[in-house]
Amino acid sequence: MPKSSTIAIDGPVAAGKSAVGTLLALRLGYRFIDTGVMYRALTWAVLRDNIDPDDEAAVTSLAQHTKIEVIGSDGTESPRFSVDGQDVTKVLRTREIERGVSRISRFNEVRQAMVTHQRMFAKEGMLIMAGRDIGTIVLPDADLKIFLTASSEERARRRHRDMKDSKQSHAFEHVLEELINRDKLDTERTNSPLRPADGAHILNTESIDLTQVVERIMTLAEDD
Repeated sequence: MPKSSTIAIDGPVAAGKSAVGTLLALRLGYRFIDTGVMYRALTWAVLRDNIDPDDEAAVTSLAQHTKIEVIGSDGTESPRFSVDGQDVTKVLRTREIERGVSRISRFNEVRQAMVTHQRMFAKEGMLIMAGRDIGTIVLPDADLKIFLTASSEERARRRHRDMKDSKQSHAFEHVLEELINRDKLDTERTNSPLRPADGAHILNTESIDLTQVVERIMTLAEDD
């Protein structure tokens, strides 16, 4: 068994956090939680209830009272997400949610409500959690902290490919522009900005494939 019981994976959009976390959980037999998808689930609820995403009080209240559950997070299958009992997994990658998620996640009390939910998942250990503030805020005492990165262009290519695979047609240039804007929001927000945690191992995923990234993290998990 690896020495690291809790593994935090952070990084910008399309850096490979979800793919790496999913495969790593399967290899280690750990649970995997993608907190970015939790924020997408909350964004879906905001849209469902016709709440203005700039209305901090309304979004905060929704975050505090909405039940977001992760189903099948033990590495044996792709995790599914439900909001108030409704499975919303297949609708969380739409462009509308993509545009809205950074707007609602910038609010301090929204993030506090979500962090409370996320820390509950970590109590039992044997967990991989991915997001943008896991090593810095959510699990600052994680046994192993990873920060994945890649160039904006490479990450936009990945996102563009995923969109085409899901039959969403968008010009690459527009995908790149939206990704750069998302990075700006995530890194410049005053609350929990995106940055490598102290002691994090920074891995550039641009020049190595998914399996190599996972093998590298497994080695780090054994050593730490």
